[in-house]
Amino acid sequence: MVITIKNQSEPIKTTKNYTLLSITYICLFLGSVSATLVSKYYFIHKGSSRWVVTWVQSAGFPLLLLPVFLPYYIFKSTERRPFTGFSRKVVILSILVGVFLGINNLLFSWGTSYLPVSTASLLLSSQLAFNLILSVIIVKQKVTFTNMNCVVLLTLSSVLLALGSSHDRPQGLTHSNYVVGFITTLGAGLMFALYLPIMEMIYRKVYCHAMVVEMQLVMEIAATVFASVGMAADHGFTDLKVESTSVFDKGPVAYWLTIVANLVTWQFCFMGTAAMVFLTTSLTGGICSTALMAINVVGGVVVYGDEFGGIKVVSTVLCVWGFCSYLYGMYMKNNKLEKDSEELVEMKEVITRQRLT
Repeated sequence: MVITIKNQSEPIKTTKNYTLLSITYICLFLGSVSATLVSKYYFIHKGSSRWVVTWVQSAGFPLLLLPVFLPYYIFKSTERRPFTGFSRKVVILSILVGVFLGINNLLFSWGTSYLPVSTASLLLSSQLAFNLILSVIIVKQKVTFTNMNCVVLLTLSSVLLALGSSHDRPQGLTHSNYVVGFITTLGAGLMFALYLPIMEMIYRKVYCHAMVVEMQLVMEIAATVFASVGMAADHGFTDLKVESTSVFDKGPVAYWLTIVANLVTWQFCFMGTAAMVFLTTSLTGGICSTALMAINVVGGVVVYGDEFGGIKVVSTVLCVWGFCSYLYGMYMKNNKLEKDSEELVEMKEVITRQRLT
C-alpha cells in the first residue's frame, strides 16, 4: 500500500513514512478506545463533574513537551529549533482552534456522562457525513464512489442506532437527560467534523511533522485554559479533591489513577488524529476515527456490560463494512497511482535516451 501525503498525486513509499503513519494510527487506536472507556469508568464510579472530564482531555499537554524539545536539545537528532516558522497567524489560529476543541470536549463530556459507551460511540460516527460535506466545501475533497459508499454505510449505522435507542437508556436516567446526552454527543460529532477539514487547510502551510506537534501543544494549552476557567467558575477544582476523598467509590488512589489515565490517553487520541490529518487527508482521518467506534462499541459491551442487541449488531457490521470498503478503495487507488508513477518514470527515461541518441 502506498501512502499519499498532503494530498499529493504522487505516491510516497519510504519506510520512514510507513513507520510514521503506523505509529500515528496506533496512537489513535489506543487513545480513542482507552480514553472513551476510562472516561466512562469515571462516571460509573460516581464521578460527576463534566468540567473535570473536559479538563483532562487537554490538560495532559505537558506530555507534548517531550517530542517538541527532546529531539533538538537532548537527542540532537534535528537541526530545526522548536517553533521555527511559527508566525503570529499560526499562533492565533492554533489558539482559536484550541478553544474550539475545548467546547467540543465539553459537549463530549456531557454525552459520555449520560449515554452508554456503545451508544455514544455509534452516535459520534455520524460525524463522517458532516465531515465529507465540509471537506468538499473547505478543502475541495473529491467525492468518489468509495468515500460516498463508506459515508452512507456509516451514517446508516448511526440512523439505525437512533431508531432503537429508546431501549438503551441506563437505569435511573431521566428522559430529558437522555435527550441532552443524545444532542450533545451529536453536537460533538458535528464540531469534530468541522475541526478536521479546518486543520487540513491549515496543515497545507505546515512543512514538517514536528510543527504539527508544536501546533497541537498550543491548541491543547488553549483548550486547557478554556476548561480551567469553566472549572473555576463551577468549583471544578474543589470537586477534584472532594470526589477523590468522599465521592469516588473506588477510593482516592483509583480516582487519581483514573485522572492520570485520562490525561495520557486523550493526548494519544488527539495527537494521533492531528498527525493522521497531516499525513493523509481530513476525510481519511475522519474515517479512521469513525472505524474505531466499532471497537469502542465492543469495548463498552465487554468492559461495562452495555446492551448489544440486534440493532447494535447491524450497526457495528455496517460500520466495519463501510471502513473495509474504503480501505479497499484506497488500496486500489494507491496501486493505480504507483503504476502511473512508474509508467511516467519509464516514459521520461525513454525520452531521455531518444534525445541522447
